[in-house]
Amino acid sequence: MNILVVAAHPDDEILGVGGTIAKHIMAGDTVDVLILGEGQTSRFARREDAGAEILEELHADTLRAAAVLGIRHVSFENFPDNRFDSVPLLEIVKAVEAKTDELQPRIVYTHHGGDLNVDHQRTFQAVLTATRPMEDQPVKEIYAFETVSSTEWNFAYGDTAFTPNLFVKLTERQFAAKLEAMEEYRTELREYPHPRSLKMLEASANRWGGVSGARFVEAFETVRLIRD
Repeated sequence: MNILVVAAHPDDEILGVGGTIAKHIMAGDTVDVLILGEGQTSRFARREDAGAEILEELHADTLRAAAVLGIRHVSFENFPDNRFDSVPLLEIVKAVEAKTDELQPRIVYTHHGGDLNVDHQRTFQAVLTATRPMEDQPVKEIYAFETVSSTEWNFAYGDTAFTPNLFVKLTERQFAAKLEAMEEYRTELREYPHPRSLKMLEASANRWGGVSGARFVEAFETVRLIRD
């Protein structure tokens, strides 16, 4: 089975769905990743102040993390970091459409639409638009993941709350693979108590495990599920 993860930034694919990627691959599925944004440039006063070597290093980290999990291929679109709202939505939709047409995935994992981060919101909108359920649409299942340091920072305001209804149990080996992959993101990993610390990733997995009766769990919202 072909699986596609559509993420806004490098490291989101590991934070949100890294353990589930490992689970799919260990079960014999093929996983590809589409990363829409360049990452990191919003940390500078001006986008052009971020040198090319910064993104090259970040993308190298992405490829090393992908190798840890056994991801087949990672594609980078390099839309401007934390500025997806400055890009016509149609351009982002077309990028997702091109990848789903190429790969014909049955399952897509992407961001929760109520995240604080505007790039996550636009990614969710683009995925829904690009995978409209027409007769020839290969995507039958869409699941939204939690991205620590964005999902929880919206403080569940109004309709933006992350309310998972799918809980994927991970073995110790699968969760360890997620942590090992995240360690490859040297510029993104933080020290506890930052949400992007290994300790907080384990706390998140334990939290959802406590909800669903397991030690390590990744939680998802089921966005669309079509059964043939």
